[in-house]
Amino acid sequence: MKIKSMPLGPLGTNCFILYKEQEALIVDPGGDASQVVSFLNREQLRPKAILLTHAHFDHIGAVEELRNYYQLDVYLHELEKEWLTDPTLNGSRSFIGEEISTNGPDKFFEPGTLSIAKFSCEILHTPGHSPGSVSIVFEEDSLVVSGDALFHSGIGRTDLPGGDFKQLEDSIKQQLYSLPDHFEVYPGHGPQTSIGAEKRHNPFIKA
Repeated sequence: MKIKSMPLGPLGTNCFILYKEQEALIVDPGGDASQVVSFLNREQLRPKAILLTHAHFDHIGAVEELRNYYQLDVYLHELEKEWLTDPTLNGSRSFIGEEISTNGPDKFFEPGTLSIAKFSCEILHTPGHSPGSVSIVFEEDSLVVSGDALFHSGIGRTDLPGGDFKQLEDSIKQQLYSLPDHFEVYPGHGPQTSIGAEKRHNPFIKA
């Protein structure tokens, strides 16, 4: 499997396109739908779903355009099912003074194995940054898309509505740090890292 990182939207949020055998998953399209479409067309990829690690405004800006263009299902944790439609809950109204909203999710994540087309992944519920935050583990490829839970030498904010530091600490220590050290971490912002590096050097939460 290949992975393409594209910083999109008002905060340069990492959108990831994971693809193999000309099929693709779109994770966290934060804005600039035309850039996503251009890449998919250039690589001749057929997207199969949009996966959202959580529903803050900077992760959802291109959801509706891409969903309608490709007729895709949008996956999100049920705890944030109302956030896509509500600019107050997703933070766009207060943070950028612009209302970002989409239709609600088509399907809800459940912890455990998720199979879509040629892809199989494990969904970890990793709340703390937001109540419905998830991390998406691709075991065969030794990688995890961590959303805004775990960053390179950082962690997600917990001072936003629904945030909880103790919950995030538990999510990272009990779930993400239980992955093998060699697993690559693809976060919602900033450069990629590894589980081992963060266990040893993350200044906020060490193993």
